[in-house]
Amino acid sequence: MTANIKKISLAFGSTRIEFEIPERNLASVILPSEFEIREEETFLIKKALENPIKSRRLSEIVSPDSKVAIIVSDVTRPTPTAKLLPPLLDELYLGGVKDENITIVFALGLHRNQTEEESRKLVGEEIYKKIRCIQHDRKKCRYLGKTSFETPVEIFQEVADSDIIVSTGTLEFHYYAGYSGGGKSILPGISSEKSILSYHSFYSKLFEGDPLSGRIGSPARQNIEEAARIAGLDFILNVVINSKKEIVAAVAGDFIEAHRKGVEIVDSMYKVPVEPADAVIVSCGGFPKDINLFQATKSLENAIPAIKKGGSIVLVAECTEGIGDKVYERWNRECKTPDEAIQKFRECFEFGGHKAATVGRAAKTFKLYLVSKLSDTESRTAFFIHVKSVEEALEKIFSENSGAKIYVMPNGGWTLSVMR
Repeated sequence: MTANIKKISLAFGSTRIEFEIPERNLASVILPSEFEIREEETFLIKKALENPIKSRRLSEIVSPDSKVAIIVSDVTRPTPTAKLLPPLLDELYLGGVKDENITIVFALGLHRNQTEEESRKLVGEEIYKKIRCIQHDRKKCRYLGKTSFETPVEIFQEVADSDIIVSTGTLEFHYYAGYSGGGKSILPGISSEKSILSYHSFYSKLFEGDPLSGRIGSPARQNIEEAARIAGLDFILNVVINSKKEIVAAVAGDFIEAHRKGVEIVDSMYKVPVEPADAVIVSCGGFPKDINLFQATKSLENAIPAIKKGGSIVLVAECTEGIGDKVYERWNRECKTPDEAIQKFRECFEFGGHKAATVGRAAKTFKLYLVSKLSDTESRTAFFIHVKSVEEALEKIFSENSGAKIYVMPNGGWTLSVMR
């Protein structure tokens, strides 16, 4: 008698890949409590802007002479910026702000510069033509003070020179800051390299403790919020999106209070309690979450609570832009074992190296398989076992344990498995 077979499709970049798994081995498919759009997206955004949390409306904060900086996400983030901007601009116009006094700033952190085509696509053709759009330059920043964590607050001059700072973004789990959104657009978003490296340096002290993803009170989040206060972040507009990248909730107003409201929505949708199984197959959820390995490892971390010690993780991530970070690449070449990467990171914080140490820590506890466009060498030096398909990984897992119970996480970039 043949076993019942389940066919599963996972996002892989902008395409999909399919694989088959015997039903007796499938523990379950870990899915978030997906909200469908209950109200039209523009209406949700407008409603948030008209009812800001712990803040006056933006139209009441600005004046006709205000110079406004709107911080938006870069190409590595799934924020639907082109949907957020029209209602946000309408709110500014209501307060009398003129187009020539508005600047849209792409927060790059330490990421690469965008092409003009990418920038145009992110904000939408019409807005790109009428509003000045610039990319954050981490070499042109002004010092404004420092946080209690001794992190210098040095922000992009163009933002420092504006009268009103508005920040947009998506709320989701973050491996270090607990959650994205809120003041994160300031630090690390539009900060100097020195500020960003200082902010990240605490990770070397925290990364061997309990996971930080989905924790709101982490030192990283406190550091972010102190920096945002020093920078004078006036107002945020953050959204929560479902796996179809549709906006299902929006929050606006005070950068801490509105953020916390959004966090509650993220938790209710995306934290999924599990009993650990023998293995998990996790897809990042496609582009841009799997644009490179640097971004894709976040999904790996979200899957860890779902596995027994000694189990296997199969990461499905296209990685069209390769490893995605020069320092991460170099550490992968230089550190021959997971222990070396962890030890090096304990002794010397280097941004990018934190990824090698994080994956190294996982590789010591689990077998890590990678289905991607990376070469065998690139996968191996990053502490993954290179496989051409999910089936090949399953063959290896079943050869060691034919009765292995396996979870599938189709949206690893969004979903956080938590121990039941």
